[in-house]
Amino acid sequence: MDPFRDFARSPHPTLGVEWEIGLTDPLTRDLVPRAAEVIEEVQARYPDTHLEKEFLQNTVELVTPVCRTTREAVNSLAATLERVREVAAEENLKLWAGGGHPFSNFRTQPLSPKITYQEIINRTRYWGQQMLLWGIHCHVGIRHEDRVWPIINALMTKYPHLLAISASSPGWDGIDTGYASNRTMLYQQLPTAGMPYQFADWEEWVQFMYDQRTSGVINHTGSMHFDIRPAAKWGTIEVRISDATSNLRELAAVVALTHCLVVYYDRMIDRGEKLPSLQPWHNAENKWRGARYGLDALVITSRETEERWVSQELTELVGTLEPIAAELGCVEELALVLEILERGAGYQRQRRIYEVERDWKPVVDATCQEMLDLTWES
Repeated sequence: MDPFRDFARSPHPTLGVEWEIGLTDPLTRDLVPRAAEVIEEVQARYPDTHLEKEFLQNTVELVTPVCRTTREAVNSLAATLERVREVAAEENLKLWAGGGHPFSNFRTQPLSPKITYQEIINRTRYWGQQMLLWGIHCHVGIRHEDRVWPIINALMTKYPHLLAISASSPGWDGIDTGYASNRTMLYQQLPTAGMPYQFADWEEWVQFMYDQRTSGVINHTGSMHFDIRPAAKWGTIEVRISDATSNLRELAAVVALTHCLVVYYDRMIDRGEKLPSLQPWHNAENKWRGARYGLDALVITSRETEERWVSQELTELVGTLEPIAAELGCVEELALVLEILERGAGYQRQRRIYEVERDWKPVVDATCQEMLDLTWES
């Protein structure tokens, strides 16, 4: 089997979700590199629990099985979260999630002992060492590889939308960066990360991956870390745009919007319709505007450079996607996008506290509390 060319086609638009969360000390509010022992104990008690060690030793990644609906995926994450919380509490640790920790020193946070992680640091040095970042990864099953890149290119037109509702990393190294998602700006510094190229078709992508292997890039990094990428082994498109949300309620909104968008564009292909796309420079500008302004971003919506407010776009997008959401069983979850617009995104809530307190510790406390308060009800 050719790992690049052979796409494990998914007959249904299945769903898989990965959510990265951090372990913090309740007194210092700093990150604690104890993920390995927490994972080991959870899996000893609950052998069917799927957890992964991540780039840093302070991070636990929660992983769903292959699911059919957003509700199924989020219910799975909720059950796993309770198991992790049980063990963490016994170890006097708190669970925290966000796109980036506002003050933890990246220079002192140890890597997980995995050769590919060390290779990334050896190659990227200072920029790689700063990857104190957490995100949500959504896999959606695709029935044929010929559909992959038209759908990815269409999804890029909704980049700021998926980012704005999840943006939760305004603080970095003790300062307010002025960005809604500083994670987005940091992560793209890796040479294999950032926006995907606008590949015309599957064959062009395969040739690109052959080139990366021949030149040694993949040997150093394990894979390409694009914001949206094919996952040929699983037969999915993996959307990696969103910051990690502090809670399952907002995660459900991100997952539902992602799932609906992929299926919406897939159905456009069925109808013989042309999928939307933007020039690469418009995609780059939209990515920056989403990272900088979040829900207050004015985004480019057409190849003719028309612009609209992303919050207005999101409101209308929920309505447009409702028929797809009904088919996918996630109408309630998709509606949570509107709840985020009303409550404010994570970065807005964090910044409001910091502007009053001038201290990031209360922000970490509030973010940890959101995981408990903004609960998911199946």
